[in-house]
Amino acid sequence: MGPAAVLRFRILRSHRVGGRLMANTLTRLLKLGALYAAAQQGFAFAYLASRNVRQSLASEQNTAPRGVIYEHTERYDAYTVTRRIEDGIERLTYTPHERKFDTPIIMQHGMWHGAWCWDGWQALLATWGWESHAHSLPGHAGSLPQKPIWLCTLDYYLSFLVDEIKRMPVKPVLMGHSMGGALAQWYLRYVSDDLPATILVAPWAAYSVIADGFWPMVKRDPLVLPLSMLSWSAGNWVRNPQRAKEALITEGARLSPQELTAHLSNESILAVYQHNPPFWSPPQLVQTPMLLLSGQRDAIVTLNGHKRMAKLYNADHRIIANSGHNLMTEASYQQTAQIIHDWLVEQRVN
Repeated sequence: MGPAAVLRFRILRSHRVGGRLMANTLTRLLKLGALYAAAQQGFAFAYLASRNVRQSLASEQNTAPRGVIYEHTERYDAYTVTRRIEDGIERLTYTPHERKFDTPIIMQHGMWHGAWCWDGWQALLATWGWESHAHSLPGHAGSLPQKPIWLCTLDYYLSFLVDEIKRMPVKPVLMGHSMGGALAQWYLRYVSDDLPATILVAPWAAYSVIADGFWPMVKRDPLVLPLSMLSWSAGNWVRNPQRAKEALITEGARLSPQELTAHLSNESILAVYQHNPPFWSPPQLVQTPMLLLSGQRDAIVTLNGHKRMAKLYNADHRIIANSGHNLMTEASYQQTAQIIHDWLVEQRVN
């Protein structure tokens, strides 16, 4: 065997050895990843199984320092806007100069969002005579974080929604978007079913957010599942402007994908898990009048899930044409706000 043949033999042998080492290393890494994911999911399910909603509501969850740390008021022609951060919670209040309705509206944002997402609707509703109050959950927008976001659950968030409703002088209309729509359903089941009205804006479906929304997202973005499981974060769903656009908005939205992404916060995957059996089942025979709004092009929840939900809750169901998940920031936001106003008047909410 000549020198050249010997050299080729050694190169081939080194390639084979290197290939086997790489394959063995990759196999070990995959096994470790699988074990980590299994242990992580086991902890998540055990943690959620240990949650007691009524105990969470009975105990004080707001551990932020007391007092006002920020307040700013601006007066416009038809209304006044106050942004305040008090006891760690950011609130945006739109007060009409000519109040035509005594019932206030509480607005609960969804995953990744904050009080900021309602400003377009708040301005329109104030012009029409409605007072509205939007707040940000802990760790979202201007509200102070009070526990690691990956440990936040729906029952934890629900306690803050209950606090906001208790602040009102009369029972308010409750409006919730996406995860906020899930929290509105949790309120009806665990707290009270005697509100003047509830408006669910592209809400998580009644039975299972995974069955009626998560899998279509995984098909569109296969990295969502492994990234969410490894990081315990639902923030990966909107990890860049392109993904945020695909999930939340359509062309012509009030915010560009870049502007939208700059506003978004992280979110716990535990909250997503919790709105599914065996941790959740929807309330039955709901008495509170309900308006359910769906975006025709929603990429987070399915229309079929919303149709089943409307039937379960005996809700008035309106599908907003050519609109995505963030109905309050879509190009159609004014028309949708008009639908809300007209429906509330039809329900004789004063």
